[in-house]
Amino acid sequence: MNKSEFIAKIAEDAGLKKSDAEKFLDAFVSNVKQIMANGDKLQLTGFGTFEAKDRAAKEGVNPATGEKIKIAACKVPSFKAGKTLKDELNK
Repeated sequence: MNKSEFIAKIAEDAGLKKSDAEKFLDAFVSNVKQIMANGDKLQLTGFGTFEAKDRAAKEGVNPATGEKIKIAACKVPSFKAGKTLKDELNK
């Protein structure tokens, strides 16, 4: 399912116009990004938790040359599914 199909599904299920559903989805995604960028986490009970995790610096290998390279520390997005979502997927 792509974004436009997802927006159509939200609009249908919530009884909204597609433009309103798109505004909602864009606002949701924007807020999740902002929350994670601030170092906070978003818990949606029954669905899951969005958060940013720190990834330590490490050494890697350039596969083309075999040369060792340094990979800088960074933050990576993380999603952990909640129990209700896991149960729904495993019916």
